[in-house]
Amino acid sequence: MLTRKQNELLRFIHERVRETGVPPSFDEMKEALDLKSKSGIHRLITALEERGFIRRLPNRARALEVIKLPEPMARPKFSPSVVEGGFGKQKGIPAPPPVPIADSRAMQIPVMGRIAAGTPISAIQNRSHSITVSPEFLGGGEHYALEVRGDSMVDAGILDGDTVVIKRQDTANTGDIVVALIDDDEATLKRFRRRGSSIALEAANPAYETRVLGPDRVKIQGKLVSLVRRY
Repeated sequence: MLTRKQNELLRFIHERVRETGVPPSFDEMKEALDLKSKSGIHRLITALEERGFIRRLPNRARALEVIKLPEPMARPKFSPSVVEGGFGKQKGIPAPPPVPIADSRAMQIPVMGRIAAGTPISAIQNRSHSITVSPEFLGGGEHYALEVRGDSMVDAGILDGDTVVIKRQDTANTGDIVVALIDDDEATLKRFRRRGSSIALEAANPAYETRVLGPDRVKIQGKLVSLVRRY
């Protein structure tokens, strides 16, 4: 699944190569997507490359090859209000709080979509189903769950296909594993650290680089409190 910006960039590159035979420059891509800096383009290209949509050819300037395009289907439009801090203030369909079920020792937690433990992807979409979790693994507050996609948190014991249970909150302490919303467009599961006035989103896999961002670019959506794994 691609974010709106990733999809726009991929199609822009594809159309430019088809029309001229030459990939667009970073300045042209930045202007086409109305981004303020080239760093955003670098991030989008890296994401597309990791997903197998494009390939950068070595030792050649502006050498981008489009390998495939997304399937021609409508992707649910990502709405930042769904994952904005303070779920009680959401627009649209609110995420319901955990509801006691027949077994008084268990709670039903809504699964709200997928979260990337790797290159960020659109995170929460619509409630798909629920999982049953013992209150011993929750603590106080409201919770929701997300299905993990990616391997950047494997050294923290979080694997591709796991379901993480998140306590809704908009603050975090250094060392917490959090759901972080980046630029109001992409969400990812990473370890949170403060570096001076900046925020570092740290992977638990040496194959992934730590991302250091300004505090205005990151919103905390919740803190990891539990994990569910099916065998």
